[in-house]
Amino acid sequence: MTEQRTHFLGLRSFISITIIIVLALFALTLHWMGRIPWCECGFGLLETSAWSTSTSQHFVDPYTLSHILHGLIFYAVLNLFRKRIPLQYRLLIALGIEVGWEVLENSPIIIERYRAQTASLEYFGDSILNSLGDVLSALVGFWMAHRFSWKWTLGLLIVIEFAMLWAIRDNLTLNIIMLLTPIQAIKEWQLKGVPTQ
Repeated sequence: MTEQRTHFLGLRSFISITIIIVLALFALTLHWMGRIPWCECGFGLLETSAWSTSTSQHFVDPYTLSHILHGLIFYAVLNLFRKRIPLQYRLLIALGIEVGWEVLENSPIIIERYRAQTASLEYFGDSILNSLGDVLSALVGFWMAHRFSWKWTLGLLIVIEFAMLWAIRDNLTLNIIMLLTPIQAIKEWQLKGVPTQ
């Protein structure tokens, strides 16, 4: 085995082990924050409704798509530093940013902000399982952006944003707007999409 291949395999192992350690520490942090392991309704891998009380509780839900977009965006921004920072370390930086966001998103101040300013009136935070799914989705988005051309990546971002807007009246863009500068008209429009019981 050549020295270069040995170095590559060693770096790959280091990155993989680092990701596993970060995810384990992340899960422990969420546990210490009082987050539940998974939905109180039972362990689940998929929730298809954005308006269900199981949203943000199962491994994957409609908002998983927005976390894939996080990964696409992180790759694009971090790619500006490609000459100074190798891809593997940019991946770890993206992981750190997404983990940091998930911790912040599950803090009382952001949970209350979601409930008060967005259409997510029943939001009470993510389960640990859902948060892990969100982080892994961001890593998938990062990988996709690395594998495909910037045109394909931009097209995917646009398609996902419009698909989410059509399907659940929410997407990454609206989520950011409503967290930073809530607009009552947007909230009212989103609430019109809530299925009647």
